[in-house]
Formats: sequence, structure tokens, C-alpha cells
Amino acid sequence: MLFVDPTGDDSNPGTIERPFATLDRARQAAEPGDVVNLRAGTYRLTEPFLLTAADSGVVYQAYGYGTAVQEKVVISGGRQITGWRRGEDGVCRAEVPGLATRQLYVSGRRAARASITLDHRLTRTETGYVIDDPAPGAWQGEVEFVYRGAYPWSEARCQAARITGDESSTTVTMAQPAFGWATRLYQSVISWDGPGAGESNGADAPTSAENSPAFLTEGTFALAGGVLHYLPLPGEDLDDVVAPVLETLLHARDLRDVAFRGITFAEATWLRPSTPEGFLHYHGNGYYDGGALQTVTFAEGQGQVTVPGDSATMPGNVIFENVSGVTLEGCRFTRLGGVALEFRGDGADNVLLDSVIDEVSGGGVVIGSGARRHRLENNHVHHIGRDYHGSPAVLMSGTTDTVVAHNEVNDVPHAGIVVYEGRGAKVLNNLIHDTMQVLADGGGIYVAGSQGVSHASGALIRGNVVRDTITPYNFGLYTDYGAAWVTVQGNLVHRADSPVVLNVSPPLEHVAFIGNVWDADPGEAPEGVTLAENTTLPKEAFDDNPAVSDIVAGAGRVRPH
Repeated sequence: MLFVDPTGDDSNPGTIERPFATLDRARQAAEPGDVVNLRAGTYRLTEPFLLTAADSGVVYQAYGYGTAVQEKVVISGGRQITGWRRGEDGVCRAEVPGLATRQLYVSGRRAARASITLDHRLTRTETGYVIDDPAPGAWQGEVEFVYRGAYPWSEARCQAARITGDESSTTVTMAQPAFGWATRLYQSVISWDGPGAGESNGADAPTSAENSPAFLTEGTFALAGGVLHYLPLPGEDLDDVVAPVLETLLHARDLRDVAFRGITFAEATWLRPSTPEGFLHYHGNGYYDGGALQTVTFAEGQGQVTVPGDSATMPGNVIFENVSGVTLEGCRFTRLGGVALEFRGDGADNVLLDSVIDEVSGGGVVIGSGARRHRLENNHVHHIGRDYHGSPAVLMSGTTDTVVAHNEVNDVPHAGIVVYEGRGAKVLNNLIHDTMQVLADGGGIYVAGSQGVSHASGALIRGNVVRDTITPYNFGLYTDYGAAWVTVQGNLVHRADSPVVLNVSPPLEHVAFIGNVWDADPGEAPEGVTLAENTTLPKEAFDDNPAVSDIVAGAGRVRPH
């Protein structure tokens, strides 16, 4: 047994009476089979906590884990902000030279970046925009333009490099290369009946602007010229203000058989959107980073879109790379600025269990290509995608035999659970509600690409409850873009635009919908799709139906293990 305490000393022997002070000192002392007990407090990191193969076989846990006296342990990448001065305008200011962050937390509450809606008349030019209004010429700070709905499923961010004005107008010069990339990427001709229909260029119409002191309202902040500006809520004190500064809290590579229990990972950021390259979101956690573009033409005259030839992906704030046998149990991932948790590279049999992921700027969990037999069970993922609204709660891409079971997913700006091409994914008995809150053309569960070579080796989507899929043009269970070898069985879909979609491009192949209960008729099945034993109920009949009750009883979280 080893012990760590924020008030300890790294020259101590690491006993309960004389604990270490830092995680890294405990790592150095730990041997396979050791349990590192973290005493209560916040462990503020100044650099990422790194683990390698030599650190295998160790358990890190909150002291008293699993008992009534479990202590609260936070691993933080944040910096406390002090030295506030209140101006006559009510704005509090703190000198923060060198600070780079995109988030701020006041007494644990997420403070939004100051923003305004761009309802001005804008004309796009080769270098930016001309605004038919002189007032924006007074905007100061590192202003960022947001493009919600650049595609119906996308939201982009680009920096303004310079803002100047005269008596009649304002000229905005946008940062390059992001602006040039955006004008080439977001070109579409969409002919179907849904958001984004018609010919458009998403760069024509930024929807909001952020991060100028001129935009401040109560409870919001702006970072400009080395000064943090914050307009407090009525009666709010500034004794506990934290700005995330690290982009990575934990990065584990090549290790085996490690556990983290009862630990909160908090306060990290992701700075890519603040660079001249911006954040040109495409789908899920993917974004365009230059390189080749492709034109995708849809079938039956539905139109075409320009897409990245290859996408970069938003990174995790907690990363496990090429690891196996890692268990994360009873943990919390909160106040994070990228993807909360990422399993990257080859690895097998990693587990996230009985944990909570919330208040995350980007995605919740990513399980990436090479992962085998990973399991996400009995977790609650909610209020993610707070800044990057295309981010899903759970994303699997290129995995084999991943199981996502008995989780609750809610309050998500786009899709809840996303399954890209892979093999043998099982999405079982999850409760997914209040998804698609911001962007369009997605679903509570979204599946795209081939999932195997037979129904036995393919994806199984079974026993899930999907309800309250909110924005227009969405589907409760969305099999899309060449999905193949998918069995969708015994699910309940309630209150979406449509329960499922059957006609997509490229078409579905070997997709079977069996024994589901939904509140709208999905229509006739095209070639490649099987519909069997499904039940369509009127919305008002859901409360008293035994089939509905059985599915509801089996979905969502169960008592912690």
C-alpha cells in the first residue's frame, strides 16, 4: 500500500502517516500489485501524468473506495485565477499573462464564453467579411466566428485576424488558412427535404461571434490581451475560479492491468480552435485539417457535398493508448475541453464502469481503431458537446466486439451513440434521451458503414430506449451511409421526427429491424432491409403497453457493481 496526499511530501516514504505529495512520486515507487491510495483533495498537475509499460499492474484509487468514507479526489489540469479587480462597469478583470484557455469555471459552474448572435448583414469576401454596420469595428479581443449548421450536422469555428471599421461599415479579415479551408469545404447542393436544402456555402453565414469583452453578459467571460474579463452573476464571489490550462491530464501508453477507482478527472482544455487553422468540424469528433477534398454525390438526385479526404480527430483529455486490461471504475470526467476519455490504438479488454461523464466541451468517450472487446457499462454520459456541438456522447470507430450496455445518455447536442465501420459492436439496453438538441441529421443511435461479414459477426442494437430526439430532421435509430450487417431488435423509439430511416445513400445492406416498438410507420423496406414483427403504437398508447414496459424496465443504468 502506498499513500499520496496533496499536503504530503515527496521525500516521505509514502505511508499513511507520511504520504507522498504527487502522483508521479507514487508512480515511481509503485510495483506490480501495489495499490496507490489518494487522500482527499485536488491534485493540480503542471504537466500530464504519463504512464508506460513499466507502470503496469498498479491500482490508483480514492482512499476508502467503495465504502461510506470514500474520500473525494480530483486530478486537475486547471489554474486558480486570483487578483480580480472590479471596474465601474461591474466587470471583474484579472491579469493573466501567458494564459491560454477556452473555458472557465466559477465555484465549479461552467461560465460560458461571451458571445453575440450575428444577425448583421454580412458579405463574404476573399479575405473575410464586410459588415454593413460600423459598430462591430469596436469589437476587441481574440474574436472567434462560429458557423452553426455549416452542414446540418456540422459546426465550424474560425478566428478573426483583424477587425477595422469606418463610419459606414466594418471589415473583418479572417485568420488563414482556416477561412480559405472553410470556403472550399462547406459547399453543398442538398435536394432532400430537410435542413440545409438548396445550394449553399457554409462560410457565407457565420451565426455567432465569441470572446470579446464587448459581448459580456452576466456569468460570461472573455480572454483578451492577457486579461481575463468576467461579469459576475448577482451576489457571486470569485474565491474559486479555475481556468483549465493542460490539454492532457493522463496519457497511458503500452501498459497492462491498471485500474483507476473513484477518481475525478477535471479541468483540461483543447486549444486547436484558437489557432489560425481553426476547427472545421465535419462529423462526430472529426474535423478538416487541410489536404484533399472529395465530392460525394448522393443517389436519386439528392445532391452532393464536399467532404474531407481524411479527417483529423479531436483528442482526449484522458488518453489510453495501446493498453489492455485497464479498468476505470466509479470515476468522473468533468469540466473538460476536448473528448473526455479516449481509447487509442491497439488494445483489448478495457472497461469503463459505473462512471459519470459530464460538462465536457467535446465528446464523451471515443473507442478507436484497433480496440478489441472493450466494454462501457452502467455509466451516465450527459451534458457533453457544450462547445463543439457535433460531438457524440459515445463513438466507436474501427473496433471489434465492443459492448456498450446499460448506460444512460442524455442532453447531447447531436448523436448519442455513434458506431462507425467496425465488427461485432453490441449496443444493448441503453437509455438514450434528449439528444440532437442543437444540430440536425443524426439520431439517438447512429450506425454507418459495414459492421461485419454476417449477422452473426455484425452489429447488434438491442433493448435500447431512444426517446425525445429533438431537432428537426432526425431519426431515433439512424442506420446510414452504407450500413451493413446490422440487427436492430427489441428497441423502443419514441418522440423523434422518424423512428428509423430506410432509404439512404449508399443504400443499406443486410439490415434487419425485428421486434421493435415505435410511434410512426417507417414505410416500405427497400432491397437490403428486413422489417419483421415491429409494432407501431400511437404516442398516447406508450404508457400502458406491456411490451413498452418490458423494454423500459431493461434499459438504462442498474445498481453499481
